[in-house]
Amino acid sequence: MTTLPDRTERKLGLVIDLDTCVGCHACVVSCKGWNTQNYGAPLSDQDPYGADPSGTFLNRVHSYEVQPAAGAAQLVHFPKSCLHCDNAPCVTVCPTGASYKRREDGIVLVNEDACIGCGLCAWACPYGAREMDMAAKVMKKCTLCVDRIYNDNLPEVDRVPACVRTCPSNARHFGDLSDPDSEVSQLVAARGGMDLMPEQGTAPVNKYLPPRPKDRLDQAGDIDVLAPFLAPVTDQPKGFLGWLDKALDRL
Repeated sequence: MTTLPDRTERKLGLVIDLDTCVGCHACVVSCKGWNTQNYGAPLSDQDPYGADPSGTFLNRVHSYEVQPAAGAAQLVHFPKSCLHCDNAPCVTVCPTGASYKRREDGIVLVNEDACIGCGLCAWACPYGAREMDMAAKVMKKCTLCVDRIYNDNLPEVDRVPACVRTCPSNARHFGDLSDPDSEVSQLVAARGGMDLMPEQGTAPVNKYLPPRPKDRLDQAGDIDVLAPFLAPVTDQPKGFLGWLDKALDRL
């Protein structure tokens, strides 16, 4: 079995804002595109235009309707990928050492040359973040675009995961969560960032920012939000509308 490092020099990860994610799936598309064309083997698809399509995706977005304790129901879009856990069970269960966590930055990766496709890591992951590539017969997972973030040939603005770079609503943030002064750490502190399923004891590096409470009126009907649009321009219609109003009055 594979062992985890006793510590990591950094904790690179994502902070995802559930308040601003609009569920557009741009992160899913960019992740699929980048990881199919670059790092590792392509992410395969099976019968993509047929009756029963399937494929390998490292990032997915789920949408849920939630009912707060007070207020109206709201739709929450929930992106999900590998959380690069400190206590990653997918690593310790791997029989060949193919799954491992890097000491230098805390990223959890898969050595595809050593992976035998047994699927034990997928069973061990409580988040369902690993996917078997049916063409390559090896396990695939989010790499935090390790081939982008350290690529000196890219402009500095592009040295972030593809999902972060493409997010139109700025709902995804990338950085070092071991540094309390980093942007991501400050976001987590300011917004009450949460672990996903902390009861599992996996200590995920990635954090989620909860949706903010929606504005509510103390009493329903205090303000008609359509009032500015419904206010009459004049009390006495003129022109065609005036003629129509008089004609209708005679019916």
